[in-house]
Amino acid sequence: MTDIELRESLAYSTTVRRLLQNLGYFGHFLHVHAGGRSGKQHILTAIYQNGGNIAQSDLAKQSCVSTASLSEVIAKLETGGFISRVRSATDGRQLDIQLTPAGTEKARELVAAKLAFENEAFTCLDEDKRAELLDMLDRIAANWRAIEAREREEAC
Repeated sequence: MTDIELRESLAYSTTVRRLLQNLGYFGHFLHVHAGGRSGKQHILTAIYQNGGNIAQSDLAKQSCVSTASLSEVIAKLETGGFISRVRSATDGRQLDIQLTPAGTEKARELVAAKLAFENEAFTCLDEDKRAELLDMLDRIAANWRAIEAREREEAC
């Protein structure tokens, strides 16, 4: 394709482009409103789901972020009075992260808001349409995983 043809093809709105734009919006919306995978909201709810106490190393494994990024989020949560760091009772080299009462309350609010969103998010679809959408998204995810695997192989 020539440069002109490539530029012209970008100018047209296609079904595939609209799908990708919508998926991008959904990803952005979920990241902003559900705390992403690394933000304070996600970290607070992860600690809450673990009973309000978790080893910092375990939290790092669960959160899929660098230890530096996690340390930054933990420092902000500690400064905000939502968590405290204490030496592990079983391994003095480890730090445990514990929710404070304020952190527990905030985590409860976040979980309640997440559940409320989940209850409302797909009310525009009946159960059959939800199942159909889930099936389509599962197939798309499998296809994208295959594309990602192929790209990783080609990069080597």
